[in-house]
Amino acid sequence: MPDIRIDLARQWLELRQDGELLLAAPVSTAAAGLGERFGSFQTPRGRHVVRARIGAGAPLGAVFVGRRWTGEVYSPQLAAQHPGRDWILTRILWLSGCEVGRNRLGEVDTLRRYIYIHGTPDTTPLGVPGSKGCVRMGNADLLRLFELTPAGTPVDLVE
Repeated sequence: MPDIRIDLARQWLELRQDGELLLAAPVSTAAAGLGERFGSFQTPRGRHVVRARIGAGAPLGAVFVGRRWTGEVYSPQLAAQHPGRDWILTRILWLSGCEVGRNRLGEVDTLRRYIYIHGTPDTTPLGVPGSKGCVRMGNADLLRLFELTPAGTPVDLVE
């Protein structure tokens, strides 16, 4: 099974299987920094797994709200109609924490915080923090990651 490592300091994701690097890409984590608490808008740390894969078969740039494809595909015109929207595009890898008291259960539950790896508009800066807690990726990189990542894949978010 592959495993994902997200280096939070470098804002970098690597997907490996049996030691072989399958994908490396810049990401953007929380503008508010690192943390696990509900309402913090921070990116959680530690061991996670991909709990759910959402969006298979949707087009590149598909817009998701509440983990459902709206039927829309992102465009500058659509963005102009919804200024300030936190765009969740293309695919969603929904994360679940594995460490009770750190990122699982209670006030620190990653799954209940709706923390995802998801696509973002091409104009969104990557390689620097900027999200509301999720891990943003370029859509083409996310599509490749999604294709290589089954449910249950381990995801380590490390400082």
